[in-house]
Order: sequence, then structure tokens, then C-alpha cells
Amino acid sequence: MDNGSRRQFSTSIHIMALDGIVNVNSLFTFAVFLGLAWYPITDPAITLTGVAEPACVADTTMGEDLVAFHVYSFSSFLFSSLVAFALKQAIWIGQGGGKVRSVPMTIHVNTAALRAGILVSAAGSVFGCVFLMLALVDLVQIKLGTLACRSFHSLAAIVPLVILVPFALVVFVATIFSFRCLCFIIFVLSVFSSISFVIWSQYTGFFDFQNQVTLQNQNQFINILSFPSAWNHLSFPTGPPPKFLKIALFVKKWPHKHRAGGLERHALTLHLALAQRGHELHIFTTSSLNPSFPSFPIGTLYFHLSKPTAAGYLDQAVVWKQFQHQNSTGKPFDVIHTESVGLMHTRSRNLTNLAVTWHGIAYESIHSDIIQELLRTPEEPLAFSLTERAMKVVEEVKFFPHYAHHVATSDHVGEVLKRIYMIPEERVHIILNGVDEEIFKPNAAKGKDFKKKFGIPQSKTLVLGIAGRLVKDKGHPLMFEALMQMLKENDTFRETAIILVAGDGPWSDRYKDLGATVLVLGTLEPAQLASFYNAIDIFVNPTLRAQGLDHTLLEAMLSGKPLMATRLASITGSVIVGTEMGYTFSPTVASLKGTLYRVWHDGRVVLERKGQLARQRGLELFTATKMAAAYERLFLCISNDEENRDSYCTYQPSFQ
Repeated sequence: MDNGSRRQFSTSIHIMALDGIVNVNSLFTFAVFLGLAWYPITDPAITLTGVAEPACVADTTMGEDLVAFHVYSFSSFLFSSLVAFALKQAIWIGQGGGKVRSVPMTIHVNTAALRAGILVSAAGSVFGCVFLMLALVDLVQIKLGTLACRSFHSLAAIVPLVILVPFALVVFVATIFSFRCLCFIIFVLSVFSSISFVIWSQYTGFFDFQNQVTLQNQNQFINILSFPSAWNHLSFPTGPPPKFLKIALFVKKWPHKHRAGGLERHALTLHLALAQRGHELHIFTTSSLNPSFPSFPIGTLYFHLSKPTAAGYLDQAVVWKQFQHQNSTGKPFDVIHTESVGLMHTRSRNLTNLAVTWHGIAYESIHSDIIQELLRTPEEPLAFSLTERAMKVVEEVKFFPHYAHHVATSDHVGEVLKRIYMIPEERVHIILNGVDEEIFKPNAAKGKDFKKKFGIPQSKTLVLGIAGRLVKDKGHPLMFEALMQMLKENDTFRETAIILVAGDGPWSDRYKDLGATVLVLGTLEPAQLASFYNAIDIFVNPTLRAQGLDHTLLEAMLSGKPLMATRLASITGSVIVGTEMGYTFSPTVASLKGTLYRVWHDGRVVLERKGQLARQRGLELFTATKMAAAYERLFLCISNDEENRDSYCTYQPSFQ
């Protein structure tokens, strides 16, 4: 065969390859265009399998990935088609500018350049097919359930897809290219297969599972005191404790009914749970101004009351004498626990079996001081709290080491204690706050009765809930200003939304000035508060106090409600860790308004889905049972029981 015949034959093959690429691209480009035009809403109510469990419901991120993969696929197919058309145009021009010829086509072409162009075009098609495959994987999970919940229908659809499509792509390129080019394409496919596997592993948690298996195989037992994350992630036995402890608790004030701050509520929830498990609790606290001090029908709970100091704190000399008397009466205390500085560091320095729980530290408060200084009006006097707070941080860094063990109630505080306060890691333990899961849980009937009781119209399509102390540092001036502007500028929002405010404080009357859209309920008992959470669509916490974990957030989560809160480190690090369970905003009026409008536009369907995921996380981490089990294990570990300490301080991972 002469050179002219070879060129003619080779050129004909190249033309056929280009036609094949263009035809394939045209088919898939049309399919991708249809995919972009139709966007499936990730609503569990319309999934084909009817799955409603939070783990099986695709979140908005998966929907966003679906659209992105469609766009990438469309771009790749379009790129491939344009390159193929350009090559055909070059060959057409090479024939003589488009003149009709009666003789067979014989053209002088640069075969290497032509093959390179076809290679680039075919690579674009390969990229387009891979992205289309990833988009279909997302679509299957949205309609049939996510891979994370091991849905049989999803696996049955996806597994053949990720096997057959890459194989078909190899066959496709094999019909066009030489062996060397085929090797290159196989390499490209291998890279994309790796990318596909990484994406799949993110959905299924494969790497987490592998890491857990590795940890379990390599470290059958770990020293629990060195566990770097929150102990709430661990699974402790739920049966009777291996030993009943005698525990001393120092807390400056014991809560009376519903009038309690976060520290007091933590003390109440935790130590009642420990007493109910059979541990002997001796609580050293101040006597209440109310003569009817609360009583509890628990035989292992004892109160030792004393008169508070002028500043409202425990009289250290008095409580120390009470403690020494109880410590020398019968069995000595196995462990001592102080809520914050209930027991001062001057008394704690020689107690090795002591743990202090921090509900707020000065370093965290600096953020709050910065926020409040930025929000200060020109009429308000200049505050010097930042300078004072910096010195308080220095003081805390000096005396914190006098406590043997430190419990941080948020992941963020745990890191600060280790890095900024330079406390050894084996003496810092993260145990997240927990609330009573038997009180705070979804109950649609209670929510309906609550709305009826307070006359909330059914025409209100969005019910926002706010609860807590209505004071400045809880962000209520910010919330008030944002609501006032929205109610003035948006008639539809005013007609369709209602804001329920539960609590008492200086801003109570100001909220009433906003009209009928804002309903101030006053202080609610715990049972009423549970009904309040069930009546709302989303719980809003505009706090400016960057300290600890607010119990109201956890109560709302366990009640199955999504959250909206200020973007503070403790909140975003432990509670609202992603958009799938709530919203966060910067402490500015503009950011708060924008987030409120986004909540309003998302509507109840989206909020209900976020609420389901929020409750799932709440049950995993923020129950009173989880919190009490973690504290019990810590107390057993640091107690004076030298004989069994190793077994108490050793934990065997059981990832389920």
C-alpha cells in the first residue's frame, strides 16, 4: 500500500472516530441537560422507598453535589465535542476549503497531531461520563436512601453502575486508540476510579470504619484519661456500677424549680442521676433564701447548707469544716467534684481525687467582650472589660493547675485548657453537657396543645422559639433590632411568622412592644418548656456569651428541633457542627436578619428534616444518661481505689 493510500485509510479511521465521539457526546449532553433542568428535592416524603430515618435521608449537600456533577459532565462533553468539531473542520479545510471533489479524499495530515487531538477529545468524553456516573450515584441516594444507612436498593443500583460504566469506557477507548494511548486512558480511568472511591467512602463512612477497626486491632485497650475527644462518644455499660462511690459536690447555689442558670442545671441533672444510680452524694451549697429548700425522695442524697458570703459564694472556711467532718465520718470520700470554683484552688491543691467542671473560662469570655464592645452605642460608656479579662486569663493560667482533673463541657474549652492554659492532656477531660431525654423528646400532641393554649393561629407557617434569660449578654438587643426591622419591612413575614419568647428579664417588656407577632410567655416550668419546644419549628439562641454549652440548645435538639445560634466556637465545635442540623450567624443585625430570612424561605419541610438530624446527634451525645455515665467512669478512675484503678481507667473500644 503506497503512502497516499495509507493517509487516506488513516484519515478515514480518524473521521470515523471523531464521528463516534460527537455522536456519543450528543446523546449524553442531552441527558445531562435534562438532568440539569430537573432537580429532585431531597424530601424523605417523596423517596421511592419511603425511608424516613435521618441517616438514610440525603442532605442538601448531596443535592448540591448532584447539580455540580451535572455541570462538570456537561462542560466535559461540550469541550470534547468542540475539539472533535475543530479537528473535522481542519480536515475539511485540508480537502481544499470545502470544495466538492469527485476523486477519493487524499490529504496530507500530521498523524501525531491528529491522534493527540482525538485523545484530548476522547478524554473529555471520559471525564464527562465519570462525572455523569457520580451524578447518578447522588441521584440514587436521594431517591432510594443514602449509602451510609446501607440501603439495599441503593447498593443494588450503584454497584453495577460503578462497575459497568468504567468497563464500558475502557472498551470505548480501545476501539479508537493504539495500545500506548489505551494505557494512558486506563491510567486516567484509574485516577477517576480513585476519586470515585474517595467520594463513595465519604458517603458510607468507609475510612472511619477502617480507622475504627485499625484502632480496635492495634489498641485493644486505651487509657481513658488520655482520650482526646469528648467522652460522650464512648459507650459505657448501662448496668449497675461496679462500685458505689461516696461523692462530695461543691456548688455555690442549688437550683430551685425553674430558676437556675446553666451551672446549676448541670449540677442538678448530673448529681440526681448519680444518686439514682446508688452513689452517695453529699452536696455542699448555700442555703436558699426561700425557706422551702427543694427535697428529693432519694435516700443517698445529702445536703450540707451554709450561709453565703456577701458576694453570694460559698464560705470556704465553713464548707471546708463541713467537708472534713463528713470525710472523717465513716467512709472517706472516694472523689470530690466542684462546679467551677465552688471549692477554691487554695483548698483543692492537695486533693488528687478531685475534678473541677468549667462552665466558662476567662479566655472564652474575651470573645464575648469583643462582640459587646463592637455593639456598644456611642451613648454608652467605654468598657474596660477587655483589659480586665486579659489579666483574669493570666490569673486562671496560674491557679488552674492546682485542680487535679479538669472537665471541659465543650470541645473548644478542652482545647483551650490544653493549649492556652497548658494543662497536661491526661488531666483534661471533655464531657459535654446533657439534658433529661425523658423530658425533652418529640411529642406532636403536646406541641398542638401548647399552641392552642396560647392562641397561636394555624395560619402561622413558621413558629420561631426563644428561651432563657432575657438579658443583654444573651443577645436580646441584637434579636430585638433584627425582628423590629423585619416586621417593618416585610408584611408577608409579619403575617406568616410568629415568635414565642419564653423567659424573664429586662427585655421581656421590649419584646411586647413589637406587637402580636411576638408572644412573650414568661418563665416556664420544665414540663411547659418541653411543650414549648414541641410547638416551635426552630429554636433561636442569639447569645453573645461564648461560654460552655447552653442547655436550651440541647433541650431543643432532643425535642427534634433544628437550631439557629450565634457562630461561637463552643457552639459550632460541639453542637451545630454542620448545616444539616441548623444555622449559625455572626453577631450582627445584618447576619441575623439574613439567617432568619433563610429559615423563613426554607420552610417547615426543610426544618423538619434538619430537626430529625439534630435529634439524632442529641441522642448520641447530649443525654443526661450519656453525661452521667461518663462522669461516673471518670470518678471511678480518679477515686482513691488503688486496687481497681487500672481497670477503671482502662477502656476497650467497641465501635458499633
